[in-house]
Amino acid sequence: MSEPFQELANLDKLVHEPARLAITAALESCREADFLYLQRVTGLSPGNLSSHLTKLENGGIVQVRKELAGKRTETWIQLTAKGRAAVMEHWRRLERLRPRGGPDRPST
Repeated sequence: MSEPFQELANLDKLVHEPARLAITAALESCREADFLYLQRVTGLSPGNLSSHLTKLENGGIVQVRKELAGKRTETWIQLTAKGRAAVMEHWRRLERLRPRGGPDRPST
């Protein structure tokens, strides 16, 4: 396997998965976000979002906090320092790989 493709294969799969990349990209632009906001911006179902958040939390990428708001619970999510660094490194690696992926080809 050539070097750029080997590097692609070695990307952090916890962050690189499309739904989790959408979640972390949304969180990268704010201090924290509530569950409903993340659901709206990512288009994920509640169960799917919850599942991805659990994986990100178990990997130390996000911190999930639940608060009682009246009679209901609100869920707040934020990137951890480790998560913010992982997301920034992920985007840096993609940018470095982009020009090495091959010659520009006209669309057909």
